[in-house]
Amino acid sequence: SNLTITYKDMSRDIELSKLARLEEEGLLEEVNRTKHVAVPKAANAEVDVADQTILQTTIEFLFCFFSLQVSYIVWGMMQELIMNTTFKPTPMTPSGHFPSATFCVFSNRFLAIFVSALACYLRHGSVVSAAPLLSFTPAALSNTLSSWGQYQALDYVSFSLQTIFKSSKIIPVMFMGTFLKGTVYSRLEYMEAIGITVGIIIFSLSKGNFAGSTVWHEVIGFLLLSLYVLSDSFTSQWQSRIYRDYGKIDNFQMMFGINVSAIILTTLALVFSGELPEIVEFLAYNPKALYYNIITAICSTTGQFAIFYTIKRFGPDVFTVIMTTRQMLSIVVSNYLFNHTMAAQSYVGAAIVFGVISYSIYRKIKDKQEKDAARIPAR
Repeated sequence: SNLTITYKDMSRDIELSKLARLEEEGLLEEVNRTKHVAVPKAANAEVDVADQTILQTTIEFLFCFFSLQVSYIVWGMMQELIMNTTFKPTPMTPSGHFPSATFCVFSNRFLAIFVSALACYLRHGSVVSAAPLLSFTPAALSNTLSSWGQYQALDYVSFSLQTIFKSSKIIPVMFMGTFLKGTVYSRLEYMEAIGITVGIIIFSLSKGNFAGSTVWHEVIGFLLLSLYVLSDSFTSQWQSRIYRDYGKIDNFQMMFGINVSAIILTTLALVFSGELPEIVEFLAYNPKALYYNIITAICSTTGQFAIFYTIKRFGPDVFTVIMTTRQMLSIVVSNYLFNHTMAAQSYVGAAIVFGVISYSIYRKIKDKQEKDAARIPAR
C-alpha cells in the first residue's frame, strides 16, 4: 500500500542521512572496518561465568562459616548461662541453679523434630524413610547421653576445658571405627591422637578449670566429659552404619529419626526421674531460663543444618577447619563474657591441641589434592 511504500522511503532516507553525516565527520571508514571485527563473545562469557562461580562460592563459604560460628558460639554461651547462672530460688529448687540438664536436651530435640520433619516433607513428601525407627535408637541414646554429659559437666569444669576436651574425640572415634566398621588407621594418625591427648592433659592440669576444689569434684567432671566424648563418638559411627545399611537415607531423614527417638527417651527420663514438676515450677519462677533454652534450641537446629550443608558443599576437611576455628573463638568469647582466666599452662596445652589438629587438617587436604591429581590423566 501507499503507507508501506511511504514508510520504506522514510526508512531509506533516514539511513542515507545517517551515512552522509558519518561521512562528513570522517567516521564512515571506521564503522566499515569495525563491522567485520569478530568479538570473542564466548570467551567473555566464560570469564563472566567463572567470575560468577568464584563469587557464588565465596558467598556460600562465608554463609557456612558465619552460620556455624554464630550458631555454635551463641549455643555455647547459652549453655554456660543456663548451667552457671544463679536464678531466682524456688520451693523445689532453693539453690537457684537450673535443675535439669535432661530438659535442655529435650528442648533442643523438640524444635529439631519439627524443622527436620518439614525438611523431609518438602524433599520427599513424607517423614518415613528406608530405615526403621528402631535402627536410630542406639544413636539417639548415645546422642542424648552425650548432650546430657556436656550440659552437666559445666557444673564441675570450666567451659574452656569442656571445649578443649572435645578435641580428644578423635581417640574414641578411632576406637569405635575399628570396633564397629573394622577401619584401619595409620601410625601417623595414632601419633596425632597421642599429641592431642598430651595437650589436653597439660590444659586440664592447670588451675582454674574445675568449679570445685575437691578431688571428687574433679573426678565427676572428668567422668562427665568422658561420657560426652565417648557417646558422641559412638553416635557418628552408628550414623555411618545406618547410611551403609540403608543407602537411601539423607541427612534430614537421619536428623528426624534420631530426634524422634531422642525425644521419647528424654521425655521418659523427665517423667520417671521426677524432674518434670521441678522444671515446670522453675520455669514459672524464671522465664529468663526458658528464653535461654529456646535460644539454645534455635542455635542447635540452625547449627545442624549448617553442618549438613557445609559438609555437602565443601567437604569434611573444610568443615573441620571451620569448627576448629569455632572452638578457639568460643574459648575467647567465654573468657571475655564470663571473666574466666587461663593460666600460662592452659595456653601451652591449647596450642599443642590446636597445632596438632591444624597439622592433621593440612595433611588430609594435601593427601586429597595428591590423590585428585593422580586421577587426572596426563596430556
